[in-house]
Amino acid sequence: MADQLQQIEKVLPEDIARTFEAAVNVFQGKTEHMDDLLKNGGVLLRKVSKNFSSTQLILAVAALAVVSIVVVKKVADSEE
Repeated sequence: MADQLQQIEKVLPEDIARTFEAAVNVFQGKTEHMDDLLKNGGVLLRKVSKNFSSTQLILAVAALAVVSIVVVKKVADSEE
């Protein structure tokens, strides 16, 4: 239990803030921040994945993929 608490502490508020900020920028149409979103989201996912079961990890990766697809679709529609 104490080991799990130490792993949770490794996820810093800055990690969450960076990911959220990049997500907001992308959803506002600033597509140049997509790389930041994927990078920061991946780092955050890697840090918390140590506490996830296999099912939770698969669902988290799937959610990240769905968000990426929606953003790409939105960008493609706005270019037409």
